[in-house]
Amino acid sequence: MDETEKTLLQQIREKEQEYAEKLEGIKKETDAAIASAQAEAESLLCTADSAARTEAEQLYWQEKAKIETDIADLKRSAAAERESAAARGAKNLPKAVEAIAGYVTRE
Repeated sequence: MDETEKTLLQQIREKEQEYAEKLEGIKKETDAAIASAQAEAESLLCTADSAARTEAEQLYWQEKAKIETDIADLKRSAAAERESAAARGAKNLPKAVEAIAGYVTRE
């Protein structure tokens, strides 16, 4: 009877060892899959970061060009208004001189 129990005990230990080895193999596979997924995720993050920077830079330059165009338009418009005001002032200058001279000579 003692031999039969030993044999059963040995069988149980062998099964335990077999399952422990299988479990260790599965653990190694899982660890490798996790490491691979982490590396892939990091790579994707780097790619996304790089793409975002590139797009942000393109957007910056596009908007800067639009602003520079708007500034140039505003400068042209201001120059045209300044010339128009100067022309009106030059046109009205003789009348203004006469009016001032008239007020001064009356006093």
